[in-house]
Amino acid sequence: MNSESPALPGRTRLLMIDDDKKLCRLVATYLGPLGFDVTAVHTGPAGVERATADGEVWHAILLDVMLPGLDGFEVLKKIRAHSTVPILMLTARGDETDRIVGLEVGADDYLPKTFSTRELLARLRAVLRRSAATTSVAPAAPPPAEIVVGDLRVNTDARSATLGATPLGLTPVEFDLLASLVKARGRVKTREALLDECRDRNYDVFDRSIDVHISALRKKLGDDAKTPRYIRTVRSAGYMTPAEGE
Repeated sequence: MNSESPALPGRTRLLMIDDDKKLCRLVATYLGPLGFDVTAVHTGPAGVERATADGEVWHAILLDVMLPGLDGFEVLKKIRAHSTVPILMLTARGDETDRIVGLEVGADDYLPKTFSTRELLARLRAVLRRSAATTSVAPAAPPPAEIVVGDLRVNTDARSATLGATPLGLTPVEFDLLASLVKARGRVKTREALLDECRDRNYDVFDRSIDVHISALRKKLGDDAKTPRYIRTVRSAGYMTPAEGE
């Protein structure tokens, strides 16, 4: 059974993929007056179908790990093959391994199912702020800011990145990390500084989250951690992009 609110102009379309129908109703009831139109589906295959359907526009997705038909990690992989929509994963287990796997596959954030509605709202708003999706038409403007590091081009205005002629399909968190590093090229960015720039300060972020996102970012850049072209690890300090000419 679908829990679906009619889409209204100016409201946020949220897809919730979770087999806990009671929780879906509670989330829809709470978020509805706050500007969200919540659609709920209750199996993995149904979630993939709705998330990737032509003509569907989702501003964010809440995705449960334990789903019938197809687990949340497989659903996440299939969605990420088509879209960079912000995805917040939910789990009843709260296992750190689950969180790490989810982030490696492409989740933007993770929330145990003991969450409060206020925390859910805060995290949703945070991933939405980091989202690259925009449908507004802007007036003509000067050329966007672009940072070039070798074959890598990072357009901070358009929130896009290309390697050679190939667009990089980065999640919002990955783009924010990359932009932060290239803007500071030649200077070390600590994990704490990267967390402050890419997440709300109120988040209870576990230590490995930045490292997991950096690892995923390196894979997309084709970067070897031992002989990096774009992201260097500075032991006991953090990460950096080499200075121009290095």
